[in-house]
Amino acid sequence: MDFDFTDEQQSLRDAVRRWVDKGFAFERRHALARAGGWTRALYAELAAIGLTGLVVPARHGGLGLGAVEAMVACEELGRGLVNAPYVHGALVAPALLAAAPAALQAAWLPRMAGAEALVVLAHQERGARYALYHGGTEAVARAGGHVLTGSKSIVPAGDEADAYIVPARLAAGAAEAAPVGLFLVDKAAAGLTLRGYPTQDGARAAELTLRETPAALVAAEGRELLERAVDIGIAGVCAEAVGLMDRLVELTVEYMNTRRQFGVTLASFQALRHRVADIKMQLELARSMSYFASLVLGASADKRRHAVSQAKVQLGQSMRFVGQQCVQLHGGIGITDEYLGSHYFKRLTMLELAFGDTMHHLGAVSRGLRASAGVFA
Repeated sequence: MDFDFTDEQQSLRDAVRRWVDKGFAFERRHALARAGGWTRALYAELAAIGLTGLVVPARHGGLGLGAVEAMVACEELGRGLVNAPYVHGALVAPALLAAAPAALQAAWLPRMAGAEALVVLAHQERGARYALYHGGTEAVARAGGHVLTGSKSIVPAGDEADAYIVPARLAAGAAEAAPVGLFLVDKAAAGLTLRGYPTQDGARAAELTLRETPAALVAAEGRELLERAVDIGIAGVCAEAVGLMDRLVELTVEYMNTRRQFGVTLASFQALRHRVADIKMQLELARSMSYFASLVLGASADKRRHAVSQAKVQLGQSMRFVGQQCVQLHGGIGITDEYLGSHYFKRLTMLELAFGDTMHHLGAVSRGLRASAGVFA
């Protein structure tokens, strides 16, 4: 199998890296984080290099590219520690709106491609622990549309977004069995209240409360669509994590080659070199599984969901190992707010929780193995 990138994909990588090197130094990123994590203006800058319209169809003003190009972009944004809501706004939301009525697509996708509008998925609820269908938000049909009642938690860039795609039950009964629809809710809709706050990694999130809030129907049969969009999000954060770990390892090696102890550099100690080898092994395992997650997005639903959970388990283990080991190899400076490496560690910690933590996906992988594991399978 050929894992070489095409010339176009390599050009995309180079373009994103040049933008990061020229316009997003650590000083700017640090200032944004300390000011509360407001990154809407930063997100708009990504439109200048085509990133916000990367996967939006060409008929709606985007580039219409695929999963591998999205992976390349996410890796480079991770290397640059860019704290804009790229995965949520530019990858997950377009995948959900692809099934919306033509009028709704025409109203939102061109604006999303140009970063004039930011739409994010609001699906998490308290007590659900990453499960997609344990929510209590309900949709009720009204003349001319639907109204939603419920709440959503930790909505990425929630107080900066212009609209939200909200899963809601279309009928009463057990959440696991009730039909789930997807709805687009405008930020200015009546009955919607927000409480925004900064997150530990220098971004923002919000709590959403809906009280008979008008909403436009995106898809009445939303389960499969929601699952695929979440898998796209997982593939995106896996790629971002690879970029983060790649740069954090570089920073650590640079530090070890310059920091001197007992008259020699840290890199001269064999025991520390062995730890770096273990770190590098975890990084390459993560990179391989990130590729796997992106390449399997076009597979059947069962195969895709199982494979993406496998990738998230490996990435979660690698993120924890690489982050902790690199901080330890730095010593005290590795946890200071003024040092770049500590911010990579915080971002890795947040990504380990995104779209389901390692334990959640380990459970999903285990359930998927029941039919094939064991001597008598």
